[in-house]
Amino acid sequence: MTTQGQTFLTNITNGTKVRLLKIDAGQGLKARLAAMGLLAGAEFKVINNGHPGPFVIELKGSRMVLGRGMAGKIIVKLSER
Repeated sequence: MTTQGQTFLTNITNGTKVRLLKIDAGQGLKARLAAMGLLAGAEFKVINNGHPGPFVIELKGSRMVLGRGMAGKIIVKLSER
């Protein structure tokens, strides 16, 4: 867990809504995630964080699968809504 209610996406349980704070990665991964709509401030829901299995999120009505390495670089906080 990071500070002040912030945590890595991999620590979030199924069904939880979160807000993206930042991506702790290089420009290549940041650009790739930005192209998918994962920008600072974006709110989304964790659909599946089961081990083993894909890491699935729902953003703006679309479901996306992220690699666990990607998810481990995304810092989020619980959404207030």
